[in-house]
Amino acid sequence: MRFEGKVAIVTGAASKHGIGRQIVMTLANQGANVVVADMDYEGAKEVAQLVKEMGRDSLAVQVNVADEDSVQAMVKAADDKFGRIDILCNNAGITQPIKTVDMTKDDFMKIINVNLLGTFLCSKAVIPYMAKNKYGRIVNTSSVSGKRGGGVYGGSHYSAAKAGILGFAKALAREVVTDGITVNSVCPGLVATDIRKGLSDEKEREIWKTIPMLRPGTAQEVADAIVFLASDEASYITGEDIDVNGGSHMD
Repeated sequence: MRFEGKVAIVTGAASKHGIGRQIVMTLANQGANVVVADMDYEGAKEVAQLVKEMGRDSLAVQVNVADEDSVQAMVKAADDKFGRIDILCNNAGITQPIKTVDMTKDDFMKIINVNLLGTFLCSKAVIPYMAKNKYGRIVNTSSVSGKRGGGVYGGSHYSAAKAGILGFAKALAREVVTDGITVNSVCPGLVATDIRKGLSDEKEREIWKTIPMLRPGTAQEVADAIVFLASDEASYITGEDIDVNGGSHMD
């Protein structure tokens, strides 16, 4: 199978309708053993059990991606159990629909810390393990908001964090390429997940009109793009970001 013998860490993987869970299930379906990481430990354990029922090994880990000690503990637990780390999917993220004028410093830093700092801390933590084997795939979940400055959901702090992920990923890709590690990102648009709960029905219909495909994406459609970038078929792709947004943003 595509990921037979590979070990993947997926952060933000516990939500019942989230992209993270679909990443986990898609990787496991194609042969990977998966570390299911989330603040919601009970949810992570539920997803990890589903992986085991598919005949793959898994480990549930409670992690705060904005806390370096927590991230280091997650990565150590993964290595202790599996002896290798091949794939990191930086999927953990939060948003907040708020205008800048109403935003506090704490609001701003909370969004930056989970989305951008978390991507940095998790990436930094896995690089030595990947470099040791001269193989690694890091795939980040950014957003169309990071390219177009909002317009979907979340405030300016969310757009800033997601844009920061893209710049960070490109710079990191240059640093680690000689270690056999690729670093890429995906930029979802409106996706039918729990993160969009803050949108009113009216606001969501307005967004639909800006999408050439006239519908939101599914978690599976985004997960498929992420899993491709994590595969050997994407071995000559690094420092790239792929739009998965129904045409709502075209460079």
